[in-house]
Amino acid sequence: MKATPIDVTSDDLLARVLSSLDDDKAEDVVAIDLRGRSSVADHMVICSGRSSRQVAAIAEKLVERLKHEFGRACRIEGKEQGDWVLIDAGDVIVHVFRPEVREFYQLEKMWMQPGVGIAAARKA
Repeated sequence: MKATPIDVTSDDLLARVLSSLDDDKAEDVVAIDLRGRSSVADHMVICSGRSSRQVAAIAEKLVERLKHEFGRACRIEGKEQGDWVLIDAGDVIVHVFRPEVREFYQLEKMWMQPGVGIAAARKA
């Protein structure tokens, strides 16, 4: 049985992604608005899990929820290692990191708009 994709706005998809991450106790969640800055996606979400196992579990549950609720087949990379998992949900790209790996790559600094601090983005 194949799920039929549901037409959903990027903001609705973002809200569900953030809710799923909260449900699974993802830490330091940052949502970055990419509209007008990238043709790849409207939003990027970056978060951390405490261990490789939690990183993989957060990603797996998110993909399952988006498939079940929106019929959205997401592409996922890196789940086997659990250091950095990338989930492409179409209009929302999600990065789930172990804290050490996140600190090393510092994606927030690359994508944050000038004048917007990381603390402000975490409240978004």
